[in-house]
Amino acid sequence: MQDIGFEIGGLFISAFISSTIAPGGSEAVLAYMIAAGHYPAELVVIVATIGNTLGAITTWGLGVLAAKKFPVATLLSENKQKALALVRQKGIWTLFFTWLPVVGDALCFAGGWLKLPFLQACLIILLGKFGRYAVIAWMFV
Repeated sequence: MQDIGFEIGGLFISAFISSTIAPGGSEAVLAYMIAAGHYPAELVVIVATIGNTLGAITTWGLGVLAAKKFPVATLLSENKQKALALVRQKGIWTLFFTWLPVVGDALCFAGGWLKLPFLQACLIILLGKFGRYAVIAWMFV
């Protein structure tokens, strides 16, 4: 039974790290766990979604802190400047795409920097992350 907690905890950590500024491979971990058939797909998807969403919220928080310390957007990397411009232009629903590799983290950061409505942003981020993991789970069930 301890193995279950350890493996599910490992998935949570992998998903969390994958959604911060550090790279990770939570999709591969999720796919392996589902393909192995040791865990209900629903549990694996929920754990990965929660971990990944909390990681995104952490990146969001970094955006909020950066905006306070560095209010001039020109101090940001080119990737973050592009994300800021996109979120400004297209609005809060761009956060649905925070699951995308490379640009997803920058979108979360931009959402925090721009101080978009927090609860609404969290829900949109959660929906995007859940959708991605649900599709991966469906492919490996």
